[in-house]
Amino acid sequence: MADPTGREAVAAVWRIESARIVGALARYTGDFALAEDLAQEALAEALVTWPRDGVPRDRAGWLLTVGRRRAIDAFRRRSALDERYAALAHGLGEGGAVSGGVPGSAPADPVRDAEDVLWDPDRIDDDVLALTFVSCHPVLSREARVALTLRVVGGLTSDQIARAFLVPTATVQARITRAKKTLRAARVPFAVPTAGERAERLGSVLSVVYLIFTEGSSASSGKDLMRLDLASEAQRLARVLSRLMPDEPEVHGLLALLELTAARFPARTGPDGEPVLLEHQDRRRWDRAAIRRGRAALVRAERAGRGLGAYGLQAAIAECHAVAPSVDATDWERVVLLYEALGRLAPSPVVDLNRAVAVCMARGPAAALPIVDGLAAAGALADSHLLPSVRGELLTRLGRTDQARTELERAVRLCGNERERAVLERKLTGLG
Repeated sequence: MADPTGREAVAAVWRIESARIVGALARYTGDFALAEDLAQEALAEALVTWPRDGVPRDRAGWLLTVGRRRAIDAFRRRSALDERYAALAHGLGEGGAVSGGVPGSAPADPVRDAEDVLWDPDRIDDDVLALTFVSCHPVLSREARVALTLRVVGGLTSDQIARAFLVPTATVQARITRAKKTLRAARVPFAVPTAGERAERLGSVLSVVYLIFTEGSSASSGKDLMRLDLASEAQRLARVLSRLMPDEPEVHGLLALLELTAARFPARTGPDGEPVLLEHQDRRRWDRAAIRRGRAALVRAERAGRGLGAYGLQAAIAECHAVAPSVDATDWERVVLLYEALGRLAPSPVVDLNRAVAVCMARGPAAALPIVDGLAAAGALADSHLLPSVRGELLTRLGRTDQARTELERAVRLCGNERERAVLERKLTGLG
């Protein structure tokens, strides 16, 4: 009789162990793209077999063994093909056998029992770390890095990634396929980068995780303000990185930022999913455990002794909000100073816009408006609703209603998220 829990068991083990399985297979085959394909084939076989025959005791081991057997089959086919090529070459008088295999291919005896080699407990962390760096390799586009990371490190399906980013599943699948071809063409090795390379490429890894979280915490389009599953996945990835790279302060800085930001999620929406602005949030609903985790991660980042990086500074700003009993009681002058430091370290129009908001809270809208006007004059954030929405708010507080209305109308036109757009429309209505 079919086991109705079989598919659930497959989904659960894949969610937890997929990165380790793909990493172990990549280490064995030396081919990242092949390893991901093998893991997907094992997953497909489990979806058929487990509901029918029952769930195995060692679920991850079962998937790994199937993936290994599929790898051996592939090696055998490759070996047989090489032998045919060699025979053909000999028959043509070219002499000598064609070299078997390619760099990083199967061991000389591909049928050997490789289970111990694959599932080496001392290598699992390195496998996952290597997998993360390969998925976020700079040769890939930003969209490809995100899709591949969510697929092979996060264990999400193409359908899940497509739903999260509101794109067709075929688009996600094409991005993943192109990414694997690009990595193979660029001969990117499956290995943890050297210390020097790791420092250079860590920024790419952290930016992918942050991008995933940002889309989850403030959806760029659609009906929902947030996509909590996507934000949670980014938090999980950041926690994995903090365990794998305990000496990197920016890894802890990013984790602190994500935890402290996510702590406010329970109070960010009302009963019907409508946004609740910071000044109106019930801070009793904030996740105190997440705040404690975030502050602890920030302490670890600070103890590295190199000064806070960009993510650490953003986490320090988030901490100011987390510890304040109210908006009015927030240390806004400290927030302004932190944004100034962030602007020097990682200059961006968004940082300047956020600094303007902090300046408004600390010193009033008249002090903040020149910052926003400067951004507008420079053409910054021209396609974003953020700048006109902030400028409209400042002009409203200064009593310049007609100008505020013009800005808010523009913000409404540019806003892609339905929930945020509704908030802006209410502000427009409130102007009379």
